[in-house]
Amino acid sequence: MKQHHLRFTLLLLLIGICSNTHSQDSIPAHDSLNLNSVLVGEIRTINVWTPPGYAQSTDAYPVMYMPDGGIKEDFPHIANTMADLINNGSIPPMILVGIENTQRRRDLTGPTEVKKDKKIAPVVGGSEKFRAFISEELFPEINKRYRTTDAKGIIGESVAGLFIVETFFVNPDMFDYYIAMDPSLWWNDHELVRNAEDYLAKMQSSTKRLWFAGSSEKGISKRTKELSAILESEKPAHIIWKYSDEPGEQHSTIYRATKEKALVWMFSGKEK
Repeated sequence: MKQHHLRFTLLLLLIGICSNTHSQDSIPAHDSLNLNSVLVGEIRTINVWTPPGYAQSTDAYPVMYMPDGGIKEDFPHIANTMADLINNGSIPPMILVGIENTQRRRDLTGPTEVKKDKKIAPVVGGSEKFRAFISEELFPEINKRYRTTDAKGIIGESVAGLFIVETFFVNPDMFDYYIAMDPSLWWNDHELVRNAEDYLAKMQSSTKRLWFAGSSEKGISKRTKELSAILESEKPAHIIWKYSDEPGEQHSTIYRATKEKALVWMFSGKEK
């Protein structure tokens, strides 16, 4: 029974059900562009939402990037939520950049030595190339087309959350703000958590903000709680962080249930 439950849980997490059932979300006005990437060897669709008043102002804005950023993925509901929070003064105005998926499990997972991990898709372990695409190709394109500040964040859940935590550990200066709901930290025999203390010890970075959450999914909550305990024990001076334990949420509900409080905490400047 345990093996059957584990197989079902992993299948649920990696199929990405909650990232592809958003027909109820209104699609906000946005730009779409096709970026021919040399680094990942394909054309990538990028969706860009600008905050209220962008066209009437000359101001530059921070940018929030998101994997799972297609119109039929999570881009609409995150853009609509950000619009509401900006309009009521809960967060400052910012630009949202959504990266539409082509091969999600390839791009968002790092290398793995676990045979079962390797069976989830024809190709896995491409996170380094995907990160290079974002940093070396997408950042310059967005900065060229839009009025941006140097401040950047990233938001996502499940394997996107895994990518976000991995990026936080291996290239922390890529972003200033990291938000990861239900990150799939079990990947590669929970390598990121097993080596979290070493990653933290090697981080030579300016102050970063990290918010992450864990749902009732046992395979996920165990590892997110472990990461929280490590951060609590190590107390890294350059990291302002918060773990949101969400036992009342499922993997399929946690993104929508926690996105507002994650964004408000991240951009409120408060540590509570």
